[in-house]
Amino acid sequence: MVKTLLKKRLLNFDITIFQTPKFGEKKGYQAVYRLIAKGESHRDVMEKVFQTFNVSDLIPNDYDARYLGTGDIVFIDEGKKGQYYYQLKPEGWKRINRIIVR
Repeated sequence: MVKTLLKKRLLNFDITIFQTPKFGEKKGYQAVYRLIAKGESHRDVMEKVFQTFNVSDLIPNDYDARYLGTGDIVFIDEGKKGQYYYQLKPEGWKRINRIIVR
């Protein structure tokens, strides 16, 4: 019996993290960090970003914002393919309109 292994295709995603100056605020979002993350999909990348910025040993040395928490926003820029904003809600990441980020 021959088994074929499907090679997962990882894509590069341009990610920007937005946070308010104080946790829990609803206005005043500012870009706090930008990175290129590899993943199979938006969901996959969001899980990796959440883990990276909530485990102290994984946080990049040049990141000086707080841990990711409820209300924080992640922006995924795919150039000509589109721009997507996701906000962390108690039940997980939810896609939002960019109007919230000011």
